[in-house]
Amino acid sequence: MSENDGGSSNSRELGEERPIQRRDFLQGALVASATVLAGPLLKAYAADAAGPVAPQDVPGYYPPLLNGMRGSHAGSFESAHAARDDVAPPPGVDSGESYDLVVVGAGISGLAAAQFFRARTAPGARILLLDNHDDFGGHAKRNEFQLGGKTQLLNGGTLSIESPKPYSPVAEGLIRELGIDVEALSRKAEQPQFYAQLGLREAVFFDRETFGADRLVVGKPTDAGVVAGYPLSERAQEDIRRIEAAAVDFMPGLPPADKKLSLSKLSYRDFLRDVVKADPQAIAFYQARTHGLWGVGIDAVSALDCWGVGLAGFKGLQLPPGSIPRMGFTPAGYADTGGSRTFHFPDGNATIARLLVRNLMPGAVPGSSAEDVVTARVAYGKLDRPGSPVRLRLGSTVIRATNRGAGGSGEVAVTYIRAGQAYTVRARNCVLACYNMMIPYLCPELPTAQKEALRSLVKTPLVYTSVGLRNWEPFRKLGVHSVYAPGGYHSSFNLNWKVDIGGYRSSAAPAEPILVHMTRTPCQPGLTEFEQHTVGRAELLATPFATFERNIRDQLVRTLGAGGFDPARDIEAITVNRWPHGYAPEYNPLYDPDMPASERPNVRGRAPFGRITIANSDAGGGAYTDSAIDQANRAVTELLHG
Repeated sequence: MSENDGGSSNSRELGEERPIQRRDFLQGALVASATVLAGPLLKAYAADAAGPVAPQDVPGYYPPLLNGMRGSHAGSFESAHAARDDVAPPPGVDSGESYDLVVVGAGISGLAAAQFFRARTAPGARILLLDNHDDFGGHAKRNEFQLGGKTQLLNGGTLSIESPKPYSPVAEGLIRELGIDVEALSRKAEQPQFYAQLGLREAVFFDRETFGADRLVVGKPTDAGVVAGYPLSERAQEDIRRIEAAAVDFMPGLPPADKKLSLSKLSYRDFLRDVVKADPQAIAFYQARTHGLWGVGIDAVSALDCWGVGLAGFKGLQLPPGSIPRMGFTPAGYADTGGSRTFHFPDGNATIARLLVRNLMPGAVPGSSAEDVVTARVAYGKLDRPGSPVRLRLGSTVIRATNRGAGGSGEVAVTYIRAGQAYTVRARNCVLACYNMMIPYLCPELPTAQKEALRSLVKTPLVYTSVGLRNWEPFRKLGVHSVYAPGGYHSSFNLNWKVDIGGYRSSAAPAEPILVHMTRTPCQPGLTEFEQHTVGRAELLATPFATFERNIRDQLVRTLGAGGFDPARDIEAITVNRWPHGYAPEYNPLYDPDMPASERPNVRGRAPFGRITIANSDAGGGAYTDSAIDQANRAVTELLHG
């Protein structure tokens, strides 16, 4: 095994005689060729910053089909890093454009801000959205594949409509305005028992590097017989059975409120090690259980949060739901009033972004419902048309937003980089719906305390990988639909969720092509949560696609090889959605000081600044779509009534 990339040294095992990159290129050839064809024309940019020859205006442009390295892809972050490093921008051009509102960032929060602003001003309000990526949606990205002549969809970022608390009236109102009836769609489209009805179950893959042997064990750890098959010591197996099934009060004599307070200051690892007295091998088994929700292992997540989302070991503590009175802190998953209704579109919340774009620019997205939008093909060339009240300009990285003029009578000058050229537009109002960490560089005139608050909000790096397979027979033969891999390069992977909506039909039989969703978080156990995020972000930016590909092949063949999986034959395409700035930062009682919610950095950092306001999930302190929507509503309200 290579020390550098964790891949197998057996090239034939990984199928290197048939490079996947060739098939990846063909999958996204239309977009790639559109960009190449536009190359010579990009040099012809003139004073019209709308760029009629911009890549998004070239026929055939359709980024959801692109494979390889996506998410924060090449070209989407370099200008921002240059601004961060105080590198002088290229010479600027005054575009002469003027808008009622400029929105920086076309994710769900930015798109929602445009929607709210237009609804509260006038249908003809002139709005420009600028986004650094080659597609809209922010983290709500769509991965679209053509496999076996059929469209297959998967989320490249935000997974679903969900929240640990009910959606606010504003957020729920917007969802309904977009035509999304969560309860009705959930009943009609989702099939959560589909794989179980085929006899497929969850499984754990133990890797030889961490546990001494490669072994796939099928079944839940609550089943004593399943645990007996784990390549662990007898003591570790018994500890897992005790943690999973026993109703033991590991904190006897303490009142429930004191138990919760103690658990909020203990990591889940320390709870298992110091309170439960679990064997180190058992702790290693649980280490990656929190990767998907927090982007770090159990060493950096509070035991109380782990209790809140239903992890094992707390049954005997008999803790009541709700917050800790003395802290005002509610653990994840346990809002006093219960969580929101949930629904997973085939492409995740990319559907919400597409519906918002349809509302703002009707000609760009055909159709009329939340069901037909799933199979609609966006006309990217209609996103940035001169004369359109709302325009969306991709590949445009904002590097400066400056208040000009006195008080409420002023305007905002917004400078962005596109195709190596700097342009400046002006607006009566500006909403920054981008990463909070970038805002101090966009607005260096902000008060020092506000800039410090914004910089302290370190986002969680993570990777969502989508792998196109020619069929899922190996999963059927092994009897599995999802795999937890506590020592794996990707700590979990699963067959695509079964969702049929509108004209879209997901894979229905093992002989059909399917997408596999894989999750990786670049953790560094032993550091604080935010230190891990900082180191992990650097790791993601330095990791080439070839390293991901090698590890994907290695992990899948070692896990599924006994079922006949052959990476050279079975893998059709790979999309690596790399998010160095992923989940919005949330309050972590292990490291964050006890303070009222109103004094936390996300609240102090989002204060309005002249005609500039801030909207993003960072500002809401929660990595959820309702938070992004609520913050958009607040930012627009501040502009119109501040």
